[in-house]
Amino acid sequence: MKPSAFEYHRPTTPEEAAELLAELGEDAKLIAGGQSLMPMLNLRLAVFEHLIDIGGLTDLAGIEHVSDSVVVGSTTSQAAVGRSTTVLETVPLLSRATPLIGHFPIRNRGTLGGSVAHADAAAEYPAVALTLDAEIEALSSAGRRTIPASEFFTGMWTTALRDDEVLTKVTFPIREGRWGFAINEFSRRKGDFALAGACLAVKVDDNSRVENCSIGLFGLGSMPTRATSTERSLVGCSIDELQVRDVAHSAVSGLESVPADLHGSAAYRTRVGATMVARALKNALEEATDD
Repeated sequence: MKPSAFEYHRPTTPEEAAELLAELGEDAKLIAGGQSLMPMLNLRLAVFEHLIDIGGLTDLAGIEHVSDSVVVGSTTSQAAVGRSTTVLETVPLLSRATPLIGHFPIRNRGTLGGSVAHADAAAEYPAVALTLDAEIEALSSAGRRTIPASEFFTGMWTTALRDDEVLTKVTFPIREGRWGFAINEFSRRKGDFALAGACLAVKVDDNSRVENCSIGLFGLGSMPTRATSTERSLVGCSIDELQVRDVAHSAVSGLESVPADLHGSAAYRTRVGATMVARALKNALEEATDD
């Protein structure tokens, strides 16, 4: 199928894009790489009278190391994130998540900001942003504001972005010290969406105890989530005494709205999710203690 007819707009600045959104209202939709939006338009699962193409806005592209964080422009391609030595050295979890996204042609067109704004519950970048406590900047005709990732994802394919806002950049904090990072996911085939996945960031102190921990889950609900109670319970624990399997089951216990479809029941996805948490925790701890 082909999309319904729409009017195409190509602004030359982010401010112009924000003004168009304010002017056209809910009948308008931003498009950058189009790897998520175009299939939905072609299948007529979504219909918009206006498409505002921000993919060519160079002001919104690029990766910059600023003080204790890395700033990624929203129209930066996923392939560029994957190639970046800056990301590899300073935000390794983001670098490791990138090859898991679809296939190379998709990553070559898809953008980091587009993935975060689309907020697919099974997508890697939203889960990474949530796990690393990233901050998302939004621009509207009224100005700019910063939204913590913990407040950004609000439901299935929905975010805290207002109808007149353009996602301009995502800022990832750099973690210093004995940190370990890992992302594990399960999909039917390489490049398919994740049935269940986990992101781990764990810091170990000099006494081999967990000093800090973040556990992000994806594919296990209507949006990416954090296993906050399990995170808190791990702080202060000796890594030699950790029961990884028990931690993994704790992380997925009590999850609400776990998907159930032809790809697997909710119970199946929950079991897979626990396995992904266990593998990611094991890998992250090994990295954190690899002196």
